[in-house]
Parts: sequence; structure tokens; C-alpha cells
Amino acid sequence: MQTATSPYTEAHIVAYPVEYIAGIDLYNAGEYHAAHDAWEERWMGPVAPDEKLFLQAMIQSAVAFHHLQIGRPGAARRMYLMAKEKFARLNQPVFMSLDLADYQAQLDRALSWLLSVPDPREIEPPELRPPTISLVPEVTPVE
Repeated sequence: MQTATSPYTEAHIVAYPVEYIAGIDLYNAGEYHAAHDAWEERWMGPVAPDEKLFLQAMIQSAVAFHHLQIGRPGAARRMYLMAKEKFARLNQPVFMSLDLADYQAQLDRALSWLLSVPDPREIEPPELRPPTISLVPEVTPVE
């Protein structure tokens, strides 16, 4: 059962790879580089093309926030745009129980300022409110 403090249920833990679940925990804790590492471990293995594309988008979105943490808004913008492109190619409403429309809306609210000027180093970053990953209750099969 999913609780108010848990972004996933026991059913998600059973259904999905440990690297995916670990990446969610790390991402939600603001440990974006570590989330990248967890998801990349899975991404580098033998996974289906859609899962690979999804994981790459998640990795790139995490790396965007990592770049902001270390003061590299130009690199963050590149990762944000690359993640958006991957999510568009995936073209799924929900993948691995993540509501992609909701996640992308949160991502856009947090990072769209990076696209407001030719060089994002020219402006003061707003208060950062990264997405919170919370899986929908239904377990979606990964093919």
C-alpha cells in the first residue's frame, strides 16, 4: 500500500528493478547524481528499447538538476532539452507507473526558465522546486 510518505507501493518494489526504485529515492532526496548512477546501471544492461529510452530521459532530467547544483546552467539546459526530446519520443502517458504528463509538467515548471534567455548564465536562477516522483498505484508492465 502506498502511504503519504512513500512514493511507491510494495507492488512497485516487486514489479520494478531495484535500480529504478533506488533512483526514485535518491532523486526525491535531491541526490541527483546518485539517482543518475542508479538508473544508468539499469540502462546499461539488456533492457527493452522503450525502457532504455525512458531511463535515459530520467537520467538526463536528474543530470539537469545536478548541473544546477554545481552551477552549470548551460549544461542543465542541454540535459533538460534532451530529456524532453526522449519523453516526446517515448510518447506514453504512463511508464513504469510514472505519470509522464505530470512529471514533465513539474520538470517544465522547475526548468523552463533555462530557455528564457540565450545564455542561462545571464540571469539569476529562481528558487528551484524540482519534481517529486510519486508512482501511480497501478503497476504498468514493462515490455
